[in-house]
Amino acid sequence: MFALGINHKTAPVALREQVAFAPEQILDALRELTSLTQVSDAVILSTCNRTELYFNGSPEQSKQVIRWLSEFHQLDSSELNQHLYLYQGEQASSHLMRVACGLDSLVLGEPQILGQVKQAYSQSRQAGTINPQFERLFQKTFSVAKQVRTETDIGASAVSVAFAAVSLARQIFGQLGKVKVLLIGAGETIELVAKHLLEQGAEKMTVANRSYDRAAALAAQFGGDVVSLSQVPNALANADVVISSTASTLPIVGKGMVEQALKKRRHKPMFFVDLAVPRDIEEQVAELEDAYLYTVDDLQSIVAQNLQNRQEAAAQAEQMIQAGVLEFSQWLALHGQLDWVKNYRDKGEAVRDELTAKALKQLAAGQDPEKVVTELAGKLTNRLMHAPTKALRQLLQDEQPQQQTLIHSLLDL
Repeated sequence: MFALGINHKTAPVALREQVAFAPEQILDALRELTSLTQVSDAVILSTCNRTELYFNGSPEQSKQVIRWLSEFHQLDSSELNQHLYLYQGEQASSHLMRVACGLDSLVLGEPQILGQVKQAYSQSRQAGTINPQFERLFQKTFSVAKQVRTETDIGASAVSVAFAAVSLARQIFGQLGKVKVLLIGAGETIELVAKHLLEQGAEKMTVANRSYDRAAALAAQFGGDVVSLSQVPNALANADVVISSTASTLPIVGKGMVEQALKKRRHKPMFFVDLAVPRDIEEQVAELEDAYLYTVDDLQSIVAQNLQNRQEAAAQAEQMIQAGVLEFSQWLALHGQLDWVKNYRDKGEAVRDELTAKALKQLAAGQDPEKVVTELAGKLTNRLMHAPTKALRQLLQDEQPQQQTLIHSLLDL
């Protein structure tokens, strides 16, 4: 089997976008891939950070798959080849398991990729491009990924300041469904914070930004409200959580502003996270009795420790993956040996059917039954024993006791 692809480590985003498959393209692409290249199995995994093709075939077919990928996306194959990686055999199955466990992700241990691998597998089943070998491979992959998730801390800790901020809020407030959140800024960091808040159940969010249109565009993604920066002092009184990340050179939230908000709230506690450099929230806010302020430095120390925890968990996961790859390889070897047995039996039955048909014709023609049966038995014996006898003579010439013992056992001598 082979794993072919590009990811965030090997290709820039501009190329990754060109090689990506839209969801509505996958089924037709799978059928076209298997039809044109004659590979026996095919799975296409396409996410924002990677496009990978898993398939069963020969080295020559892998070259055909690369050509097909270039032609499908109308790309220069020489340019694409510079960014591709190709794994074969155990390296390919190991890569698939590492991907499914989040060990090959941009954020170590991120959980979304497992669902994306399962979706890719499901689409391949729908397209009819999954055969028994890949069925076994992907089931083993899902089993290993589940083991990694349940027996290690690979996904237990926040490894981005945005997620760390939301994790802290959840630790303080428990469920976030009724918590009122004020987000100051509308850049990538605040957008990521909003995404994590939404995933953790937050429903009441307000966005404040210098550009009202940009704030409105972000708020529309989660049904939030919008205020201008000049309205922040009034908005503070309604906020349980305030998370800020702007490019302002001066603080936006001052100690006096927070004091007034706390009075209006009757000193109901407020949780502040300042992700900006330079600061958006005056450090003196931390002096207020009912205000709890965390800076980006506080969160980065948490993230650093969490990342260390994930790396330790990743080392455990690698061992589980190695065991999973070994189990699949052993099954694959046994599966191949079972094919040998089937082929051997099929060949013997074909000889039997051929000679039986010939004997029946002889009987129908009126030949002596005893002579026909004797001839049938002799020819059947000779045809069935010819190849094993030839191999047996070769083995006996080696004069190895272990081989002779095995021969006695196999032939029931």
